[in-house]
Amino acid sequence: MKIDHKKVDELASLARLTFNAEDKENMRQDLEKILGMCEKLNEVDTEGVEPLVYVHDNVNVLRADEIKPALKKENALKNAPKKDSDFFRVPKVIDQNK
Repeated sequence: MKIDHKKVDELASLARLTFNAEDKENMRQDLEKILGMCEKLNEVDTEGVEPLVYVHDNVNVLRADEIKPALKKENALKNAPKKDSDFFRVPKVIDQNK
């Protein structure tokens, strides 16, 4: 399929794009290549081929819920700027007097 500069201008307007002359020519060539590949797909014989809805037959594949070792308190609090035995110390952010 042939794409002319008028069609590129229409598509650019719809996509809110602007091209200089060189970019417009490159875009025209690229669009022709893309449409050529799409036309090539029409040549493929798909008679008897079921439409593909999903890539695989797996349904709700979930991993096993296993307990794994967690981060130790000492390591978690090691780089904390403020800490109080087993807890992080943070500034108060909610004023309860209001």
